[in-house]
Amino acid sequence: MKKDHELYSEIKNLTTEQRNPRTAGIDLAPVEEIVRLINDEDRLVADAVGLALADIARVVQLVVASFKRGGRLLYFGAGTSGRLGVIDSSECPPTFGVDPGMVVGVIAGGRETVFLSREGIEDDLDGGARDVAEHNVSERDTVVGIAASRRTPYVLGALAAARSLGASTAMVRCNDGARPDVDAVVTVVPGPEVITGSTRMKAGSAQKMVLNMITTASMVRLGKVYENLMVDLRPNSDKLIERGKGIVMELAGLGYPEAEAMYEASGRDVKVAVVMVRRGLDRAAAQAELARADGFLARALGERV
Repeated sequence: MKKDHELYSEIKNLTTEQRNPRTAGIDLAPVEEIVRLINDEDRLVADAVGLALADIARVVQLVVASFKRGGRLLYFGAGTSGRLGVIDSSECPPTFGVDPGMVVGVIAGGRETVFLSREGIEDDLDGGARDVAEHNVSERDTVVGIAASRRTPYVLGALAAARSLGASTAMVRCNDGARPDVDAVVTVVPGPEVITGSTRMKAGSAQKMVLNMITTASMVRLGKVYENLMVDLRPNSDKLIERGKGIVMELAGLGYPEAEAMYEASGRDVKVAVVMVRRGLDRAAAQAELARADGFLARALGERV
């Protein structure tokens, strides 16, 4: 265990803990100036993420490989980082029609810490390993640790445990430093925060962008998207049902009543409905065509090999 002064020195040298000279006067600034300063700093985030695209792509490749062998993507994080993993994972089922267990967000301290912070839980190195065991991580899975500081003990413990089980591992961090023993590292350094050390701000924005890229790109590679449409969405709300009908209208060239009827006949499956119309097939035959095309609508329609 590190002595207090050693830990202080380590934290003090983190980029996210540095003071931002551009916002030093924010405490006495008028409201319009406060929000302008925040906006100016936020503009830096996308460029910082852009410098890490090759590493993000490497993580996507690991995740897609896991999905294709029946594995999962599991995020492990503490505090804001953990909540971002929970948010990203929870949005995959309605958007891409996947099982809720396919992308899993795990936060230090468990479900209640999504809503109420528990300070100090991030320091539990063994807690990360326990949560990996509790979620039955195996060699089929990819585990992504999220840690703005790059040093969060809970995250490092989870990654070490996952690697020992043969899982693919990756880290998303907002500070540079020694490379951890993982398969891929995404380092996005958006610079000192508007409020010193408040990593829910630029670091949090950077992490959310990276996680969105990981899951979205992975789902695209699984055939969950046609052109740029969510053709595998689940009809779990009135909005999503109507969105599904709208996609059928657009891709099959039908009016609303005809698209609605075909959508219902397909079992509320956009891809099946489109194949039924454009290939002149019944529901079972359309499903078979999609299966042969590995779920890619463009291939099932004969547009691409």
